Amino acid sequence: MSTTQDFIDFVIDQMIDVKGEIRYKKMFGEYMVYVNDKPLLLVCDNRVFIKMLPDLEQLMSGATVGCPYEGAKLHYMLDVEDSELLLPVLEILEQQIPVPKPRKKPNPNR
Repeated sequence: MSTTQDFIDFVIDQMIDVKGEIRYKKMFGEYMVYVNDKPLLLVCDNRVFIKMLPDLEQLMSGATVGCPYEGAKLHYMLDVEDSELLLPVLEILEQQIPVPKPRKKPNPNR
């Protein structure tokens, strides 16, 4: 089951108090949510996943973990309706995750 547009809209709506530019990109029927060009949330099968970073251990203790797709590492599953958890988690993620480096375009003359 792929993530629905209604669910991704709901996730974005829950992020109303997040500072910075929020955007999302559809990839293979699922979504990556970016804050300030940093990939923070992976939304798969209408569930929100975040990286298991050491700085999140205390906040996410007791959280459900799972794999967003086959072959992926374990991620925390984030309840985006819990605004008291969502904002601090996003702040930590935004501080810890770098902006991805641009990919080099292949040289067509090779």
